[in-house]
Amino acid sequence: MSTLEDPSLERHFRGHRDVVTSVDFNPNMSQLASSSLDNNLMVWNFKAKMRAYRFVGHKDAVNCVKFSPSGHLVASASRDKTVRLWIPSVKGESTVFRAHTATVRSVDFSSDGQAMVTSSDDKTVKLWTVHRQKFMFSLTQHSNWVRTAKFSPDGRLVVSGSDDKTVLLWDLNSKQCIHTFHETGGFVNCVDFHPSGTCIASASTDGGVKVWDIRMNKILQNHTAHTGAVNKLSFHASGNYLLTASDDGTLKIFDLLEGRIFYTLHGHQGPVTAAIFSKNGEYFASGGHDEQVLVWKTNFDTGSDISTKTKRKRDKSVEKPTVEDIPPRQGYYSPRHPEENTVDARQQLHRLDDLTQGITNVEPVHFDKDIEEKNRNWSKGDSETPETERLDVQIPQQLTVFMQHVASQLDILTQTVSLLEQRLTITENKLVECMNIKK
Repeated sequence: MSTLEDPSLERHFRGHRDVVTSVDFNPNMSQLASSSLDNNLMVWNFKAKMRAYRFVGHKDAVNCVKFSPSGHLVASASRDKTVRLWIPSVKGESTVFRAHTATVRSVDFSSDGQAMVTSSDDKTVKLWTVHRQKFMFSLTQHSNWVRTAKFSPDGRLVVSGSDDKTVLLWDLNSKQCIHTFHETGGFVNCVDFHPSGTCIASASTDGGVKVWDIRMNKILQNHTAHTGAVNKLSFHASGNYLLTASDDGTLKIFDLLEGRIFYTLHGHQGPVTAAIFSKNGEYFASGGHDEQVLVWKTNFDTGSDISTKTKRKRDKSVEKPTVEDIPPRQGYYSPRHPEENTVDARQQLHRLDDLTQGITNVEPVHFDKDIEEKNRNWSKGDSETPETERLDVQIPQQLTVFMQHVASQLDILTQTVSLLEQRLTITENKLVECMNIKK
């Protein structure tokens, strides 16, 4: 069997000065973004001899970084209670979103790039519009820190995971929680939607990885292969593999069709705190306590629905199986499988050249584009249908003409309301006079 089918280490990037917390590929595969406890996010260019960008602006640790579907924007979530929206270029243009009252743990874009979802230690999940740069509403049912939140592929649902040991599924139209999955072990560190939108996966601090069917609201798989907390997970584009990163110092790739560990990967010194597949599944990236970002080539599945290894192990059929074909199972345990493959790339790191031609510090500009909620009444109680809060918004240049038109219409509405109020006052006065006459 050819070793080319095994994942291989392709690149490594050094530049962070503390633990790497998150990584994400630009959908056009030209860049990789990473965030760190060093208060910065980095954008690494894949072209050789190109400088990397270090974006400086957050006042505390950056917990999550995410490219928009177009690749034109990067969002970051921070311990400083803010979310920033960056243009990933040397100009460093940045917009600040403020509404959370505690550490922001995660940020994610909807598939159309029109909305963002964030999770926070303030126990809320918040929804935002991207182009209007506006806070929309909060989802408030968790009873502890919310560490993770993700959109469904169609953008109609959100899944969130919390230190209250629950995974909640939200319907965005009704703004209601439609199902609660209970984590019997540790806190929920990460969740992700299956590409089909029919399943979700969750990772927890007790080393568990679970796959749930959201149509039947039942567990499909329960893996307990890691010996440390599982920090991140990511579905492969085919939906047949799941990548995990753990405090035990390993990355693991699970074959979901066979319900077993496919690969155990060693590359980092110490805990692995970040991992994600690229959009096409040809690469995946990881980050860890060693302050390094590693880029791996998948090799075992370069876009096909089923890997060449897996194809050889199964009888050929007309229809290819998917993870949804696996019957629900309770307490399914997947220890180290005799056919599990191990890849140790730690020695290879010394032979790989870092092709980055230096790092450019990028200071944020346009700090006047702060989006801050002025009325925080929503944080004082749980509302069944959270209302959009009034925000102090500095309108971007490209929306000025449109917003001026809206403002003129609002002036007309204001005048109309004022006239109605005057008429109502006159009517009330007459009513009082009539009541006094009767007395």
